[in-house]
This record gives sequence, structure tokens and C-alpha cells, in this order.
Amino acid sequence: MTFLDRYLPRKDFKDYKDFKANYQLNIPESFNFAFDIVDGYAKEDPDKLALLYYNDDKVEKRITFAEMKRLSDKAANAFRQMGIGRGDRVMLILRQRIEVWVCFTALCKLGAVCIPATFQLTPKDIIYRCNAASIKCICAVDDEELVRFLRESRGECKTLENICLEGENIEQRFGADGFRDLKKLIEEADESFERTFKNANDEIMLIYFSSGTTGMPKMIQHDYTYPLGHITTAYFWQHVEDGGLHLTMSDSGWAKFGWGKIYGQWIAGAAIVAYDHVRFDAVKTLEAIDHLKLTTFCAPPTIYRFLIQEDMSKYDFSSLHHCCTAGEPLNPEVFNRFYEYTGHKIHEGFGQTETTVILANFGWDEIKVGSTGKPSPLYDIDIVDENGKPCEDGVVGTIMVKNASSAHPAGLFKGYFNDEAAMARSWKNGMYDTGDTAWRDSEGYYHFEGRNDDVIKCSGYRIGPFEVESALITHPAVVECAITAVPDPIRGQVVKATIVLARGYEASDELKKELQNHVKKTTAPYKYPRVVEFVKELPKTLGGKIKRNEIRKNDEKN
Repeated sequence: MTFLDRYLPRKDFKDYKDFKANYQLNIPESFNFAFDIVDGYAKEDPDKLALLYYNDDKVEKRITFAEMKRLSDKAANAFRQMGIGRGDRVMLILRQRIEVWVCFTALCKLGAVCIPATFQLTPKDIIYRCNAASIKCICAVDDEELVRFLRESRGECKTLENICLEGENIEQRFGADGFRDLKKLIEEADESFERTFKNANDEIMLIYFSSGTTGMPKMIQHDYTYPLGHITTAYFWQHVEDGGLHLTMSDSGWAKFGWGKIYGQWIAGAAIVAYDHVRFDAVKTLEAIDHLKLTTFCAPPTIYRFLIQEDMSKYDFSSLHHCCTAGEPLNPEVFNRFYEYTGHKIHEGFGQTETTVILANFGWDEIKVGSTGKPSPLYDIDIVDENGKPCEDGVVGTIMVKNASSAHPAGLFKGYFNDEAAMARSWKNGMYDTGDTAWRDSEGYYHFEGRNDDVIKCSGYRIGPFEVESALITHPAVVECAITAVPDPIRGQVVKATIVLARGYEASDELKKELQNHVKKTTAPYKYPRVVEFVKELPKTLGGKIKRNEIRKNDEKN
């Protein structure tokens, strides 16, 4: 059993047109994901699998919904004993530990605001986040560097009262620093917890810090309806199944976690894989897919690019029913090779930390390789030019959410906290400006071009990075690449390719010319990279997105 029928009058649609026109979402008053979904399953189907923990040492642990309720009740009491209550902010830096799901659920039960964060934060990052969000408590993994950074930054975090670490023998090792043992706090807490309040649906439940590609990271606020917005993400795009096993490749500090590792998946009755690994390894990931017998799988294009470099004939994909990707555009070469090796088409989707899935290949229509699909029924989408006027089909413009204010779709963020300038840039005449560009074809498919900041302006031409990257990736020497702009005194900007080579290839001037000519033949000649740099790896977020801004900054320094 699932809880989908409680929120969807219909969940079976004959085609995309029917889905877009007739999808409805029933949102009850005072919806609370922890009580209504987690505790709901614990009451009605207590032995239903909620979470399967797995790591690269093949350690497994299964958590039912009854156990998740018990642990989250205890964690809620532990937080309450530390003075955490309704509206207080708690930052979680817990990678893929079971405590991530326990704490997400516990904080929701308390009405406290959960702030996920990556374990790659520096002291400067920690101090900024703590003071900007008035964070009262941090729960973090026992990582040597992270603990050192927490120790260094603690004194400058004005509102911070407690730091809890997940690990072994925490009090013996870190008691002198005042760090507390998260596991022990949860274990020793009372497991009897009663709901003491009813939240309003528009109260803030979750805050994500943006990746901060320009300026300091923004605080993106989501309310209590956010999980319901992810029904379209999980059930209609990822095609998760009741009782199936779903893996989204994402660290818990990123919005992809909310997209693929908790909300929509549990509402739809799927069990979630907590794949606890520090660094991505293609072979170990393939082994995990084979060993766990996954039902559905979602990963950024970067991961698919590395998977197809391995001998995929060694692994069994027969349990896999559906594959998805988001985070960056999927190169056609990667799509075609993965399909050749596994028989699975990768269903691309698009959205942001600020949203649930906005555009996607939902499955009714044939996939157009290179397209990110069609609009979700939650969002009224248009492509507009620099003057805010709708673009004709085939013309690149900015992706706008037209019903941002008139309907405020479930899953769309509530605004940037304490950032009027960012709100002024993003909310225009009741519409949300995503800052991303795309074009729409005559059949209603959307084709992603890139962030406005990523578009290259060379000799009067506008060049989107995706098309050049897709051209390069078809060459056997290229595993992955990033296309950026570098200043040029004559052309304004020229195209630069930063390239990771496949095994068996070495950087050389001859290979550089070969790749440049390959692009000239594959796409419009003026788009070829005049500057080529070979590197061992590209800078990426833990979510798998290429940090093109970091490449640009390094070029400016040099």
C-alpha cells in the first residue's frame, strides 16, 4: 500500500496531454511529512521497508517504517532536550548515514527547520551559514578534516549551541571540545513522542543553501508542502514502485537528496537506498546496482559518463525497470551507449534547488535524445526573451514559471531568506525567472541550453556549452568535458574546452587539433574550441554538476 491515493484523485493517465491537463494534487491542512507519511506507514504497514543502508564494504542494514518512527521519535526528544523547538535551525552534515533520514524526520516532527549541507564546507562556509541562518545546532559525521573545521569555526558562530557528531567513542575522543555523541543522544532518549502542534502548510520546513556560483550562497526556503510536490518527481518521472528499491546518487547535503532520496519516494511506497560512499567509483557503483537488484535508478550525467567507460557486460541489469538523470544536460552519445549496454533509455529531467522537477521525459512520449522533455503539470512554463516576451519555437530564451504567484505550485520555493536583491532578480510580475535558458520545438519538447552565465558570446554569436560538449563527447578520446568562455580582445569571448581523456589517450597538440576538427565537422564550425586544456578531472559538486564557474575563475587568475 502507498499513500498516493490520499493526495491524487487520479494517478493513471492515458497520455501526456491527459496528465498535463488533469493532474490534481490534494493538499490537506497542516500536512506534515513526518507524521502523515513516516508515522502513517509505521501504523498501517510497520514492517514495510523504508531504508536500505549499503556501503562499499557491502555492509547492509534494513530499516522499516516502524523502526524509522521509533528512531525519529527518540531523535526528536534528543533535540528537544538540547533546546531545539519550532522554527529553530539545525544543520546536517551527515553524508549518507542512517541518521540523515532519522534527523530529517525528527526535525519535521518538532517544527524545526532542517538545513542540509555538504561535508566539503570550509571554516569560512560553516561560519557564513551559521550566522546567516542563525543555526542553533550542527549534526555532522566524524570526519577528521570536518571536525577540525568545526573546531576552528565554532567560536565565530554566534547562535550555535551544540555540535553533535556521528561516529564511535565520540565523548572519549571529543568530549574536551564539547562535541556531543549523536548516536548516544538518540539511543538514550525517550521513544515516546507526542505531536504538540499543527504546522501551517506555508511554514518553512527546509532551507537549502545554493551552490553560490555568483556571490555568497542564497538561502532557499521550502515549506511543508514541498514533499507533496515531489510526487511528480518520484512517481511520474523516476517511476518508483511500491516495494521497489530506488537509488538516487546524491550526497545528503544537496537538493537532489530531497528530489530522490526521501520525500516522493516514501509517499509512493518505494524503499530508498542509502549508498554510503565517500568518493564515486564507477566499478563499485555498478557492483552495487548488480548486488542490490535495484528497481529504479537516478544519477547525474557525469556518473553515466563514467559507467559506460567500464565493461558493463559483467553486470546484471535485469532487475532495473527505469533510469533517470538530472543536474546537467545528458549528451546523446552517453544516452545511446547506455541504452546499447543495458537496454534502458535514460529519462532526463530538469529542475532546480528552488523547485521540484519542472521539465521531464515522463514516459508517455518517445524520448528525443538531447531534450529534457515537457513541462510538469504543476508548473505553467514559458520561454521568454530579454524583454519578457514569449519566444517562438526554436528561439532560445529564459525558462519562466508563469504561475509562481497566482497558484504557487507545491514544491516551488517560498523565497530567498533575507535577500531582497535576489528576489527582485528572480520574481518578476508574479513569475519566477529560473535563470536557465532553453528552446522549445514544434512538438512541445524543451531543449536545455545552459545557465545565462554559461552562454558564450563570440563575434556576435551566442554559443550554448551543451552542444559543443555533446560534439566532443562523441570522440572516443573524451570521457567528459566542460565548455566555458575565455576573454578575447578581438572576438569578446572564445570557446574553451577543458577535457578529461579516456584511458589509452595522451594529451598532445595533434590530439588537440583532431578534437577541434571533430567539433567543426559535428556542429557549426564557429563553435569549435579555440582553447583546449587537458585535465585529470573536472571540478564538480558532490551532486555531480560541473563547476564551470570555478574553471572560469582559475582562468582569470592565470
